Amino acid sequence: MRIQREQLETLAAVVDAGTFDAAARRLGVTPSAISQRMKAFEQQLGRVLVVRSKPVRATESAAPLLRLARQLALLEHDAGTALGVDGDGELSIPLAVNADSMASWFLPPLARVAAEHRVTFDLHREDQEHTAALLAAGTVMAAVTSQSRAVPGCTVTALGAMEYRAVATPEFAARWFPRGITADAVADAPMLDFDRDDELQSRYLRLVARGDVHPPRHFVPASADFALAVTLGLGWAMLPDAQADAPRRSGALVDLDPARPIRVPLYWQQWDLRSPVLDAVAGEVLAAARASLVSGR
Repeated sequence: MRIQREQLETLAAVVDAGTFDAAARRLGVTPSAISQRMKAFEQQLGRVLVVRSKPVRATESAAPLLRLARQLALLEHDAGTALGVDGDGELSIPLAVNADSMASWFLPPLARVAAEHRVTFDLHREDQEHTAALLAAGTVMAAVTSQSRAVPGCTVTALGAMEYRAVATPEFAARWFPRGITADAVADAPMLDFDRDDELQSRYLRLVARGDVHPPRHFVPASADFALAVTLGLGWAMLPDAQADAPRRSGALVDLDPARPIRVPLYWQQWDLRSPVLDAVAGEVLAAARASLVSGR
């Protein structure tokens, strides 16, 4: 069986664009051509590669093919750069990163790489507990993750840790925690979660309550808005120092439990593939992380 480059490009375009119509626009062909290519590819392999939902979802069988498609594009870009030959366009590098890193330290290194190389970035925002799954599925080339064990076919490098502290407005703290943080108080006080995958507040609750408690929860799925919701008194939450330092200095927020910060170690995982442009991304990310994150666990 020979897999054609056109088949791989079509599969990657469909998954990245999310619909057959959008993939057709990206590749400059008709939606009918995309549909025919995908049908023929699946018949050749005897496997379903995408679930035709909105957006299109890759199946487990598509993962190694997506990985191959992205590796070929990366190697072709590197070869063209080495030869001084411009390709058909910029290389798109898909990366997975947690929201707090994206909001604080992750974007400047990407800007430096983009200024030096003909690349664009396709960022997938996901909780650090889940970014490695995108790497394993072939969706991204590299990821900021809390997983220290290397995904098969990838390398892993420690970045440092983000330190989170339980904070709230002074008024909120006076109302809900008049005697400080107690198991009874955290069981009643409204709290914020980023989304339903966010385990950070629950992790802190278990430390305090020594068991499961179920306080009222607000869900605010945007990093800047999440921090804003805390400063508006909507609830208490764990904020990273990068977001909490300024409002703490101004008095807008107070530490609820200074002695119990939570550290979340982060790692950089990327394909174990020698690529000058991917190595440039890794170098910039590592330098930025070590300047912004705390060391150790």
